[in-house]
Amino acid sequence: MYKRSRSGKKKRHYILPKAGTSPGLVYIDENALKPQITLHQLNEKSYQTKQLDNLKDIVKIIADKSFTFWIEIKGFGSPDLFDTLGRDLNINKLVLEDITRTYQRPKMEEYDGYVFAVSRMLLLDEDKNLENDQLSFILTDNALFTLKDTYGDCLEPVRQRLEAGKGNIRSAGSSYIMYALMDIIVDTYFEILGTWSEDLDLIEDRLLDKPDKSIMYDTQLIKRNLINIRRVSWPERDKLNDMLRSDSPLITDQTKLYVRDAYDHCIQIIDIVESLKEISASNIDMYLSIISNRMNEIMKVLTIISSIFIPLTFIAGVYGMNFSDKDPITGKLMPANMPELYQPHGYLYTMIVMAIIAVLQVIYFWRKGWFK
Repeated sequence: MYKRSRSGKKKRHYILPKAGTSPGLVYIDENALKPQITLHQLNEKSYQTKQLDNLKDIVKIIADKSFTFWIEIKGFGSPDLFDTLGRDLNINKLVLEDITRTYQRPKMEEYDGYVFAVSRMLLLDEDKNLENDQLSFILTDNALFTLKDTYGDCLEPVRQRLEAGKGNIRSAGSSYIMYALMDIIVDTYFEILGTWSEDLDLIEDRLLDKPDKSIMYDTQLIKRNLINIRRVSWPERDKLNDMLRSDSPLITDQTKLYVRDAYDHCIQIIDIVESLKEISASNIDMYLSIISNRMNEIMKVLTIISSIFIPLTFIAGVYGMNFSDKDPITGKLMPANMPELYQPHGYLYTMIVMAIIAVLQVIYFWRKGWFK
């Protein structure tokens, strides 16, 4: 599923369904990871986690309304997992297809008894390459299922908040946990944009110091990543807006109050993305302008050198024709030939004349300001 490009960046290639494929078809990649299922059980007084081998008894577990449950599922390498979701929790096949086809845009959909939502989780790896993973949510009255096809995530701060038990996260219900996860994802966008902002500042310093080709390549990479995050942040904003306008009883008024704050953050992210795009485009334009000015300076120097040597080359070319003024056999004078070839000190006089011409040209160019 993963493949490296020539630049060394790890690219993810999504398998699109063939034209005419039946809707609702669950896709399990042959390289899919083995599922890791973590059950978080919490209320105002307690919090505990445990690992599950499968979702066989999940309906009985979440039937206890005195607790709120968060079920983390990482890895899709088990068809039985999705069979259980569809059979025991009555999850629509179209939803299961959207979960396993991990190229969905952020969205929210309401169904009978649950809410389905998608977020795009962006992370920077060790080489500062952008990883774009899908995190799917299934929200019920007292349980939240999150599904992701990889193991890595940025959700550790939420787990720490659950363990600490501070604030509303244990008592505000499953919809609040979904908001908290979406909010940490949006906050990660800020961190990524902050990294790219610093990189663009460094690139600008390099532009003013010693520009080279790597500047254009680095800036173009950031610009391409900004386009990717823009494609994520706009639908993320629309999804949060849908949550605010939703009439579903599963999303409480208390949760909507906090979702409004995440919505504002998303608008800020969109503004920052547009600003950084302008800066990156400006850096590329500045680099091209500097290179163009440098080329113009080089061409000016070459033009000056050529202009000085053109008359000197002409004189050398004329006397290089080497027409004799006498016939070497008869000794007869040849009219209109070069008597200067046999002039005493002719070479010295020619060099002096050439030097005077060169000096006069240099003075002329200097007065014209070409040497500034």
